Amino acid sequence: MRSTVMRLSARLINLPSFNKWPAAIFLILLTVLSSSTFGESRHCGETGIWVEILGAGGGELNDNQRSPSFLIWRDNRALALVDAGAGSSVAFDQSGAKFEDLEAILLTQNSAKQTSDLPAYLTFKHTGDRKTWLTILGPDGGESSYPSTEDLLQRIAGPNGVYPSLSGLLSERKLNQFKVRAVPVPSLGNRIWAKFRRASFKLSAVAVNHGEIPAIAWRVELAGQSIVFAGAFNNDKDVIRDFAKNADALIVEHSIPEVSRGRLRELYALPSELGKVASQADARMLILVGRTNRTRGRESLSRQAIEKNYDGPVLFGNDEECWGL
Repeated sequence: MRSTVMRLSARLINLPSFNKWPAAIFLILLTVLSSSTFGESRHCGETGIWVEILGAGGGELNDNQRSPSFLIWRDNRALALVDAGAGSSVAFDQSGAKFEDLEAILLTQNSAKQTSDLPAYLTFKHTGDRKTWLTILGPDGGESSYPSTEDLLQRIAGPNGVYPSLSGLLSERKLNQFKVRAVPVPSLGNRIWAKFRRASFKLSAVAVNHGEIPAIAWRVELAGQSIVFAGAFNNDKDVIRDFAKNADALIVEHSIPEVSRGRLRELYALPSELGKVASQADARMLILVGRTNRTRGRESLSRQAIEKNYDGPVLFGNDEECWGL
């Protein structure tokens, strides 16, 4: 019920007219919601497609938020994890999701902000009952000094990796043993990658510009709906507007305010640019995550900049919120 109440309250807070509501009315409404018989499930919802925000922060130690991470649910089953930022494994445990249900982990970057909890997930080798492959997909590293997804996993769990207890996860499969397979995705060029398809969902990806850091955006299509995790990008390549066309949810990092200049502009798109991309893509809703101390407390200013170009719902994401499509 907690996630349901938080999701509903977040929607109320994000309504443009919320600041005109008397505080007493809002408190009464929350009390009614909390005491109603929605059930005690920790899942986002028993049916349909949901995105749960395990971490909405920007990787800072003083923002009281976990680092970027998201779960995709379908009919009470967690199908995929997108990014594995710090603290997300605890949120995963609290969500009620089953690690053995995951069909894939998707990484938008191989930087610490998006991958620091990967070892925590992989310790499932010792504690869980998974008997099938887990596919981890992420950037190939391009021409940068950042590791490819294959190299990253070798450094974590390879024969000479930093965690000897995880050794063997990447070796040839043995019957009834949990194994991990790395799939590198191009992080250069404008070509759309689409080599992953399951009965439950299909994936496509495209490289985005995030300064010198290899980064990709993911599009997840399932049950006739689509979710685009654009991650952090500066939009110099202008690929998201087409890649996210008609997405039911466009999820982007909102790390800088409209007044930002210099180095930050090389890494992130301004709020006005995010609004333009969402409008050009005709996205049904825009969810802002990766929120930092630079942008928290400036939501009204960011909303104004976004809504100059985009007239759809704009949601400022927080940890433990769930959004239904």
